[in-house]
Amino acid sequence: MFIFERLVFYALWYNGAITVAERIYTLSYKFLLFDLDHTLLDFDTAEDIALTHFLEEQGVTEIQSYKDYYIPMNKGLWRDLEQGKITKSELVDTRFSHLFAHFGIEKDGAKLALLYQQHIAQQGQTYAGASELLDSLTAADYEIYGATNGITAIQTGRMAHSDIAPYFNHIFISEKMGTQKPEALFYEKIAEQIPDFDLSQALMIGDSLTADIAGANNAGLDSIWYNPKKLINTSSAQPTYTVSSYEEIKKLLL
Repeated sequence: MFIFERLVFYALWYNGAITVAERIYTLSYKFLLFDLDHTLLDFDTAEDIALTHFLEEQGVTEIQSYKDYYIPMNKGLWRDLEQGKITKSELVDTRFSHLFAHFGIEKDGAKLALLYQQHIAQQGQTYAGASELLDSLTAADYEIYGATNGITAIQTGRMAHSDIAPYFNHIFISEKMGTQKPEALFYEKIAEQIPDFDLSQALMIGDSLTADIAGANNAGLDSIWYNPKKLINTSSAQPTYTVSSYEEIKKLLL
């Protein structure tokens, strides 16, 4: 679609003159970029199991207290990474030293990171219905790609232990890409690596407004905000579509 035609189309869409079905038919999506954690992969379950094994290995007895501190702290570090306040290596190499320091214990964060990585990389739990969703989309001739802000060894391992890996043409991982969501560069590098990639035929699907949807906005991509908890969007990120279930994704795309 020429730029002028696309601008006219968007104007009609945002003014309600074109329906969702008409929009999808007109744009003819082909390339689906899926976020992994909290969209397809059950990160909360994976993290809980991995932390339990890791902390037991470290001789921790108050495991829940450690989890209660670590989980929100870790989420905050990932937000800082998205905003460019810290680097990936700073996140990885310091989060566990911060955790143990909070409980008065000095530990080497980089060494702990490698030990934790061995546990989390084995956790490939997915949400119910994820494989069925991808199977339906694959059967409809969509090209499916992963687009994740993550650590290469961890995400590669988790996907290998999951039941959804065969559906993906490729997994684009921020650490390997040298850039991350929500940076437009992340998507520009993806475009360079997908044969015959067309921005107007691409759709980003993910749960994070600040990473997935903001990234799609920055790159000029349409997006689906996967919002199973039906949260209110108070951010500046604007998804093209909002869904709360896999069935709604199917209704949009099939």
